[in-house]
Amino acid sequence: MIPRRATVSRRTLLRAGAIAMIGAKGAASGAQLKPEFVSVKALVFDTFGTVVDWRSSVTQEVEQLAKRKGLKVDAVKFADAWRGGYGPSMNRVRTGELPWTKLDALHRMTLDKLLVDFGISGLSEAEIDALNRAWHRLRPWPDAVGGLTRLKKKFIIAPLSNGNISLMTDLAKHSGLPWDCILGAELVRHYKPDREVYQSAADILDLKVSEVMMVAAHLGDLRAAKAVGLRTAFVSRPLEFGPGGKPDLQPDSSVDVTAKDFSDLASQLGA
Repeated sequence: MIPRRATVSRRTLLRAGAIAMIGAKGAASGAQLKPEFVSVKALVFDTFGTVVDWRSSVTQEVEQLAKRKGLKVDAVKFADAWRGGYGPSMNRVRTGELPWTKLDALHRMTLDKLLVDFGISGLSEAEIDALNRAWHRLRPWPDAVGGLTRLKKKFIIAPLSNGNISLMTDLAKHSGLPWDCILGAELVRHYKPDREVYQSAADILDLKVSEVMMVAAHLGDLRAAKAVGLRTAFVSRPLEFGPGGKPDLQPDSSVDVTAKDFSDLASQLGA
């Protein structure tokens, strides 16, 4: 029979070992957060380029349509040109040239022009509409779903995108993005980088702006979020614009946290 004193001593030893292991695990996972990040309760994400790979996804959709219809088109150039119309089309809304217009409709305006510019004809309305909805079927970056799933265990996570709600909902279903809710431009009828979009994330979630962290691969997005008072995390996407593209690769003074991908971000934030 083992003496009671020895039994107690063993329990104490095991408990101490367990506590040490938990402490080591917390340190390894990045639990030693800077004091200003301890209060962060929600992460909001730029989506096109940061969460999903728009370029290869749209290129593939154009290639598939061209093959079905026997068309000759440079699908990569078409995808780049389509994305190139993104900012200018939103500026038309921002300046008052257009009334509030959902991104789906802006994408369609750009697409209609590109079909002419690239000499593409013979498509039915249904085929053009289906192509326009390619933006609803973008594939996530390899680390996105796993990283978001980890982050979701500790934080509220949501997109803060210029995409309209139906687009973002379809995208989440298609790509398996585990959002807690969907935030963004349509809710406030402003497009980023208007401050109203960033402020809305805190307002809708009943949080202080300092309790919300914006995650993006685009420094312009992070600068605008920082100006409103959000915390910021930069995750670079070197291939967003293809091998010859010029993505943001290095953080600047607007960035609070820099991560190589969403899994790295989760580790740094203790998730």
